[in-house]
Amino acid sequence: MVLPAFITVVIGGFYVCMIALTLSSMHFAVEAAARCASVNATSCPDNSSTASYAAAHYAGVGLTPTFTASNPSCGYQVAGSVTFALDMGLSSISVPLSTTACFP
Repeated sequence: MVLPAFITVVIGGFYVCMIALTLSSMHFAVEAAARCASVNATSCPDNSSTASYAAAHYAGVGLTPTFTASNPSCGYQVAGSVTFALDMGLSSISVPLSTTACFP
């Protein structure tokens, strides 16, 4: 009787850890790319190469986030977004994840 509830909690814990890893990795990638655009003009000379730099530094689970770079008033801004799908057997829940970093 306790086994189904225990399995649900364990699988839910794995999903929470995967979401945290994905979000943390995206945040690291956008921070590194914003810093690269601000400091290293040879590796990140324009917005498309900055977005590619962010994609190269993403090391999360097997998802492919979308990274964009821009130059607003705060300096160099890089944003990343991805939709994480929680598969629950009979149904699926989509969790949108996004992060932004701006480096002067």
